Amino acid sequence: MDLRLAVYQLASGHALDAQQTRQLQDVAGFQREPARLAYWLPRGVAVLGAALLGMGLIFWVAANWEELGRTGRFALLQGVFAAACVAAFAVPKARVPLLLVAMLAIGGLFAYFGQTYQTGADPWQLFAVWAALALPLCLVARSDVLWTPWMLIVSTGATLWIQAHTRHSWSVESADLPVFVGGWLAVLLACAFVSPLLARWTGAASWALRLGLVLLTILITGSAVTALFGNTIESPYWAGLGLLAVAAILLSMSKFSDVFGLSAVTLGINTLLVGGLAHWLFNGNGGEVGSLVILGLVAAVMLALSVQGILWRARKEAA
Repeated sequence: MDLRLAVYQLASGHALDAQQTRQLQDVAGFQREPARLAYWLPRGVAVLGAALLGMGLIFWVAANWEELGRTGRFALLQGVFAAACVAAFAVPKARVPLLLVAMLAIGGLFAYFGQTYQTGADPWQLFAVWAALALPLCLVARSDVLWTPWMLIVSTGATLWIQAHTRHSWSVESADLPVFVGGWLAVLLACAFVSPLLARWTGAASWALRLGLVLLTILITGSAVTALFGNTIESPYWAGLGLLAVAAILLSMSKFSDVFGLSAVTLGINTLLVGGLAHWLFNGNGGEVGSLVILGLVAAVMLALSVQGILWRARKEAA
């Protein structure tokens, strides 16, 4: 229930006057500063400023493409990276946002390098090198402010790697199974790297892991559902379903418990199961109307059971 609405209902139900209503609002804490606002506000503003500064640098170079020479562009991007790193070690309190600027400067530098020299390298290679060079910055910062974008970089590189090595752009076949599994495992290993298992060394909290699990679920679900469009269910479908099931089992354990990640993975499993059932029903195994009814009922039951299971696990963990 919304606290402010509850206060107004109490004031109305007991016919409180203006002074009594203000006293009730004071008791509810409406006039007090939110908890730890003085701690989080400057840090949030610093991180937002660092993100805007890094993106602004990239956009500024793009907007002044003709005015800046090749040497000037490289010098600017490299100079910002070096200055951010030096300032991060000189000013420990601003280390995290400054290293975020350095990470974004690396991405801008590689983007400009690829546009300038046209080396023929696949885009996934640039993201892979970007992730590798940003890894020391993340280990130094020990903050999700850097681990979260690093996870996004790794996931993007894995997706581009899969696209570069599959034979068909719009279909998924069994022959491509090693490529898909390789890309999925790369993101899964990145999730394991930022998991609580290694938090003692990485300093990663929960947001990087949660983002990684969401991106992994989207990647696996998208590839596995695409495999259903063939005449037969291709092996990437079963591999994706099995990998998500393993991830759900791990996230159900006390050591790796995370309700957010478990919910995302469970949603992916439900999507694949419903998609597999739809593939079976609409390929000559029943009438269209009956198939739609069965599919809707099964999807509703699976969703209800999944929600109950996650709530039970969350209550058990809380207890």
